Amino acid sequence: MKSPPLIAITAALLVLGATSGANAKGCIKGAVVGGVAGHYAGHHGVLGAAAGCLYGRHRANEQGKQQQQQSQANGQGKL
Repeated sequence: MKSPPLIAITAALLVLGATSGANAKGCIKGAVVGGVAGHYAGHHGVLGAAAGCLYGRHRANEQGKQQQQQSQANGQGKL
């Protein structure tokens, strides 16, 4: 019964190693939260971590777009 945690750790390391710095933004925090939630919701920690990573990246991208739009709007007003 020790191989599922070993598989989960290996998968997490592979995912983290395969992503670049820009793509990892939001992923780590989402993966941790999703992994814990998935573990307590039926021992699906790996699935929860993967879903959390995807949601974290999506959320970080949305926030980045919002900040970019705000900075453009503020920059245009100064001209």
